[in-house]
Amino acid sequence: MNTRDYARWFRASTPYISAYRQQTFVVLLPGEALTHPNLVNVVHDLALLNVLGVRLVIVHGARPQITAALSGSQSANHMETQDGVSRRVTDPEAMQAIAGVCGQLRTELEALFSTGVPTSPLHNAEIQIVCGNFITARPIGVLDGVDYQLTGQPRRVQAGRLNAMLDAGAIVLLSPIGYSPSGQPFNLAADELAGEVALALKARKLMAFDRQPYLAETGGQRLSNLTPAGASAALASTPADEATGRCLAMLARAVAGGVASGQLVSYEDDGALLAELFTAEGVGTQITEDDRRTVRRAEPRDVADIVEVIRPLEEAGMLVRRSRDRLEREVERFLVAEVDGFVVGCCALYPAGDSVELACVAVHPAHRSAAGSGAGARLLAAAEEAARAQGFERMFALTTQTRDWFVEQGFEDGSVEDLPAPKQTLYNHARGAKVLFKALT
Repeated sequence: MNTRDYARWFRASTPYISAYRQQTFVVLLPGEALTHPNLVNVVHDLALLNVLGVRLVIVHGARPQITAALSGSQSANHMETQDGVSRRVTDPEAMQAIAGVCGQLRTELEALFSTGVPTSPLHNAEIQIVCGNFITARPIGVLDGVDYQLTGQPRRVQAGRLNAMLDAGAIVLLSPIGYSPSGQPFNLAADELAGEVALALKARKLMAFDRQPYLAETGGQRLSNLTPAGASAALASTPADEATGRCLAMLARAVAGGVASGQLVSYEDDGALLAELFTAEGVGTQITEDDRRTVRRAEPRDVADIVEVIRPLEEAGMLVRRSRDRLEREVERFLVAEVDGFVVGCCALYPAGDSVELACVAVHPAHRSAAGSGAGARLLAAAEEAARAQGFERMFALTTQTRDWFVEQGFEDGSVEDLPAPKQTLYNHARGAKVLFKALT
């Protein structure tokens, strides 16, 4: 193990750990995932979230297991497709078998979360799993002449009771079964159930495990961030199997309805859940109402984040050191770039005569991407817009190690003599920074 890389990753995950504590996550674990060899690792990662203080609701699927259980009964294994979505016609015989399958799957998952031998990551974790009749359901009824019988849809989520269990520190495990007020059980689609639960609990995240690790463009490039409308458009233009399409459609609906973010991750890849949640760029596809990549004016609460962003560059000699007191006095001069609510970059504007200095440009390494798409480019665009609004026609920057980046952004080389007179007197000749200019007109 490279302890330095591990320590660096663990430190970088700290803001996420803090932000997720006491937040509600709803997780869809499809039936296919329950038979995959990586399920044990997925369970361990979910247990870790619980230990870190995440309020966790897990909705498990059972479609392949139900199909296998009903394989000998033609009348009880009938599927119908409506608008590209296949649903099982559930007669009483099938419902009896479905209840047995879900009970078995619940037992198996509870056993995995209860593994506490010394060699297990769950040793001494004491994970509490709670199941129950938290979902009131109604029948789908007759669609296009097909009577779906005991196939149902969620009618009401007992959010108060669920929150009470989550407040107690338990993981809530839900099977895709709901009950009518008269006690009749109904067969539910696990993806629909997960979406309804996330909406009812006003979840911070709705996460769907799928065989496909992310939605990709035609050329195979990962689509890491999408809006609900963008996800719908991507599904219309990008081939995806039915399970992936259902997952993404469910995530898009939930986010459009108020869930903060939806994420698609792979149940086949060990550690995919942790990489998606605790790294800057993630490994799956995230759906949010906006692109979660904003640039805004800094506020006093951002000073600590700015310190963390600029510290490595100060230590490397790329930036002049600034004390925290100075940052607090000058914070109104700063812009910050955010990704998913976390500050990943900053810059500052200092008026100097008829020009404005672009200073303290710093970006987290994970967000230093291509010239037109990285956080640095977005910060520069926002800084130029702010400078123009203040009437400046020229911007300059001083740099010791990043001249090429500024040139890529349209800056041109200059000299100390080209600087405004006040800045010339403050220029540190021992540091020998390059001088670059850019016209703002």
